[in-house]
Amino acid sequence: MSQALATQNTVTSLTALQVPLADRSLLLPNVALAELIPYRAPQAGADMPAWFLGQIAWRDLRLPLLSFEAASDGQVQVGGAARVAVINALGGRSKVKFIALLVQGIPHSLKVDATLPRADAPLAPLELDAVALGEEVLKIPDLVALEQMLADAGLI
Repeated sequence: MSQALATQNTVTSLTALQVPLADRSLLLPNVALAELIPYRAPQAGADMPAWFLGQIAWRDLRLPLLSFEAASDGQVQVGGAARVAVINALGGRSKVKFIALLVQGIPHSLKVDATLPRADAPLAPLELDAVALGEEVLKIPDLVALEQMLADAGLI
């Protein structure tokens, strides 16, 4: 009986999100996403890094809006399907609970497990790994490093 109980408590899969960007898709744990909201042009400041799009209002908070593509050596692209993914901050800063990422569409929920194969794909800055989901390559982002970029730039 104890073996059956242990089997029931073993996590065999994880609910994840396939998050579409302009030039790639990210794979995030479902719990990383606090909310998906419509895109609205942020309040941008002068002399800011290209990856920092400005501040947006969300639930009585001001959140930094980032372009993951631009932060990892790509270009900022705001398409017709643009949305904002409010992500739970992971860096342990008491005043930073959320950051916002520009995404291009609606993330799709999927189940992943340890059998998800790694993809032989080049990694850009802020990408920890790549996995293959059928024919598609999904990148696993380094959200802690992205948050650190904000801190290093004095934006949080």
